[in-house]
Amino acid sequence: MSQLSVDTGHHVITDIKAYHADGKDSLYLPDICNRLEKRLHKQGLLWHNCIADTGYSSGENYAFLEEKGLRSYIPPHGTYKGGTEGFKYIKELDHYLCPQGKIIPFKKVFYEGTNNNKKKEYRASKKICTDCPLRSSCLKKSQEKGITITYYVEEYERNNGRVNSPRGSYMKGKRQSTVEPVFGTLTQFLGLRKINTLGIKQANKVMHLSAIAYNLKKYLRFTQKRVKSGVGMLALLFLVKNTVYKLEKLFLRNLKIADYKAI
Repeated sequence: MSQLSVDTGHHVITDIKAYHADGKDSLYLPDICNRLEKRLHKQGLLWHNCIADTGYSSGENYAFLEEKGLRSYIPPHGTYKGGTEGFKYIKELDHYLCPQGKIIPFKKVFYEGTNNNKKKEYRASKKICTDCPLRSSCLKKSQEKGITITYYVEEYERNNGRVNSPRGSYMKGKRQSTVEPVFGTLTQFLGLRKINTLGIKQANKVMHLSAIAYNLKKYLRFTQKRVKSGVGMLALLFLVKNTVYKLEKLFLRNLKIADYKAI
């Protein structure tokens, strides 16, 4: 599984890495952000917004990005619900009120599923629901009313507010016109349609070489617009030649090491 980060300003690949395909995209976002933040900081670049598709959506990720000081523009999954319809949440007391005005108190925080999603449970006692006129439609086969919601409701709501704003629509267009064309170029023209190597380390080498080739092409187009003098072009060609030579030398060295280990 390839995870790719792209700069929206110039469509430059800022991060690429191979991950095992048995995990969801959302599980890898913190690792990507930590690595990317260090790289951008080292180059003196600031990072303000994180734009991604629904696959990276989770309450944990929204909270993580807020701690980093980043504004997330990640559409939530269709299964997300901020609460049960008709039940009012009282934030100050951390409980719900049912349509009949009865209190449904907070019970516990727990982790659910293979991804250990953090959730909160609110549950009323049997006595409260015994004589309720809405019992049959509200409880159905249950004996008491329970509400289970994500622990990160506030983070979800702040993110959703940004996603559904005019700027959120603009950011969605930015993502579609930035990341997807770059990914298409890598798969169609730079050898990432299929990786025929064994092991995650070898797959990473292929991805990095493809990303380097893409960025070098982008760099050449950018500098050709700015460099007009013969001296400037000569310096540029010298730089590219040295870079390609170093990459070729590194690739051959890694290839020899791989062959030696195989023997």
